[in-house]
Amino acid sequence: MAEIDHLVLGARTLAEGAAFIEQHLGVKPQKGGVHAGFGTHNMLLGLGRGCYLEIIAPDPGQPEPAHPRPFDLDDPGTRMMLEAEPRLLTWVARTPVLEAVVSRLGPRGGEVQEMQRGDLRWRMAFPPQRQDMDNLIPALIQWQGEGASSRIPDSHCRLVALEAEHPEAEAIRAALAERGLEAAVRIRQSPHARLVARLRRPDGAEVALSSA
Repeated sequence: MAEIDHLVLGARTLAEGAAFIEQHLGVKPQKGGVHAGFGTHNMLLGLGRGCYLEIIAPDPGQPEPAHPRPFDLDDPGTRMMLEAEPRLLTWVARTPVLEAVVSRLGPRGGEVQEMQRGDLRWRMAFPPQRQDMDNLIPALIQWQGEGASSRIPDSHCRLVALEAEHPEAEAIRAALAERGLEAAVRIRQSPHARLVARLRRPDGAEVALSSA
């Protein structure tokens, strides 16, 4: 069984990402931390039990990492997009059986990596080749102990729905189903790939964050 763990919003800088979230959701994200060796750092916004939003950006305090930063942050197209404004990049799904899922998926499951930030520890598997299906197939995460969401104050924003649009909608459905995520995302046929997160603000208004 897998489920949505968090949304990933990319930004040129954390300051730009925080300002974007405050403008659209009316709340301030809190300080996260540094992903040592990966060249990134983050801020976080709690979306209720077991779910949060991560703002991620290149960390100017770290040297260039040996490998590309996660979530395509070093991709020229992504960089150009984030020059305009922060943007929803992808999402991450939580599973208690990461090794078993990755083993069953074979090369499509990606390589399991050990990660940590402070005393938070987790294992993660990123789909190969630019996040797979235009970033609509999520990276998988397994927390070692309590996850990040348990430590983030509740912003009283809520994720109402996560939607995926793609020319190959059936392929998206199949890929999510084999990861146990068939009920996590609403999938629609569309000429263009797009991820849309619909969130409810504390004042009840609904806001859509999109990857395109």
